[in-house]
Amino acid sequence: MGYTIGVDIGTSGTKSLLIDPDGNILAEASASYDVSMPKPLWSEQNPEDWWTATVKTIRAVVKQARAKPADVKAIGLSGQMHGSVFLDKSGKVIRPALLWNDQRTAAECDEITHLAGGRDQLIRMVANPALTGFTAPKILWLRNKEPKRFDRLKHVLLPKDEIRRRLTGELATEVSDASGMLLLDVRRRRWSTDLLSKLQLDKSMLGQVYESEQVTGSLRPEIATKLGLTTDCVVVGGAGDCAAGAIGNGIVRKGILTASLGTSGVMFVHSDEPQYDKRGRLHTFCHADNGKWHMMGVTLSAAGSLQWFVENVCKELATRRGADPYQTLNSEALSVPPGSQGLLFAPYLSGERTPHADASARACFVGLTAAHERGHMARAVMEGVAMSLRESLEIIKQLGVPVREMRLSGGGAKSNLWKQIFADVMDQSACTINAEQGPAYGVALLAAVGCGQYKNIEEACKATIEVVKKTPPKKSAVRTYDRLFPVYQSLYSSLSESFAALSQF
Repeated sequence: MGYTIGVDIGTSGTKSLLIDPDGNILAEASASYDVSMPKPLWSEQNPEDWWTATVKTIRAVVKQARAKPADVKAIGLSGQMHGSVFLDKSGKVIRPALLWNDQRTAAECDEITHLAGGRDQLIRMVANPALTGFTAPKILWLRNKEPKRFDRLKHVLLPKDEIRRRLTGELATEVSDASGMLLLDVRRRRWSTDLLSKLQLDKSMLGQVYESEQVTGSLRPEIATKLGLTTDCVVVGGAGDCAAGAIGNGIVRKGILTASLGTSGVMFVHSDEPQYDKRGRLHTFCHADNGKWHMMGVTLSAAGSLQWFVENVCKELATRRGADPYQTLNSEALSVPPGSQGLLFAPYLSGERTPHADASARACFVGLTAAHERGHMARAVMEGVAMSLRESLEIIKQLGVPVREMRLSGGGAKSNLWKQIFADVMDQSACTINAEQGPAYGVALLAAVGCGQYKNIEEACKATIEVVKKTPPKKSAVRTYDRLFPVYQSLYSSLSESFAALSQF
């Protein structure tokens, strides 16, 4: 028995943690980096920044835990989904990676839909419609817009899988993250040769597909030395950040749902069989729980909306010494009644995914009056994100998927106010578990399964994860939000034409 490490390559930074066989976190470390936005709605990162952060944080947790090199048995990898790392034949990165929230590929989405034989045929092949955030449109964008770079293209990897390549030398991925590339036959859990053929893409550019707990390789000698580990340390498949976060929240059986408040927001529910929304509003992906699937809805700017509000609208708070701007806004928003006295916020700062799938969507405050203050706006941001994710929950319920319990996770869930807003908007208790580290914890557990410490991920979650707090909804607030929700839903339909027009500027 020994330790395992979970690494989460996120959008704003990388987090690593080290756990013992009982699931106790012995050490954790983070390292941040920047996102480049060279044009409106473009979003890119340098994969070298992920690698530097990975090395730094793994070394840090090994040192903090005073772990002997041979005591660390396995590493699990999580990461932001859909991002594209383009490599040439020598393994050199061709250009900065296009991220999950990059919206430049609308034309390529239309091209994929056409080549597939229509939206219904595409969903039949890969369970999902073509969306701008997915990886396949990014590959076609490179072919269409940067043909000289495309001519050099040999391999395409997801962010966490680029880190795997550097750790082990292996070109590999796993089913949960691969589902978001729009190139995986989700039902059969293998690459869709049918769609790849229609898109004239060679399967050889994609890594071998594993289940999430399977061993994909071992540390290369020079990397083991660099990290303070041994070549006996294996790297398991891991998971995309959404599925990894769900594992870290114990979402491994029917009826339990997790709402994640990270940079983006995710409403994630477990499924024993692949279920589909015929209109393609929800994603159907393979779960990191072997042989299972999940459905999820995504709000592209969740906690990212509040971060935008702090950094761009409340700059004086962000630069004030000795004060946490988020605590200040929480305090001000707490004094505002539910519904923010008629002020609504649509969180479409990076376009939107669920249920509208519109790269042209724009964020907006609606209902502003001279009586509204900063606290009203802060609360409206929190409420708008919650209502956006409620749209996903409503679709999940319409499809007959049972929801007995809602677990809240992510940075935004650390706010007691936001937690209460979620409980009230969803009319469901918001549960908090004993481990709040999300994706990194989830893949550390997958690593523990991969090196034989547990027989499967269900056993690992049962042994390590429990609900420690429930925030029940307040009925008066539930009534307010039930009245406000249809108004929120009407915003997109009322403004979509204006959004499209504004996107031309």
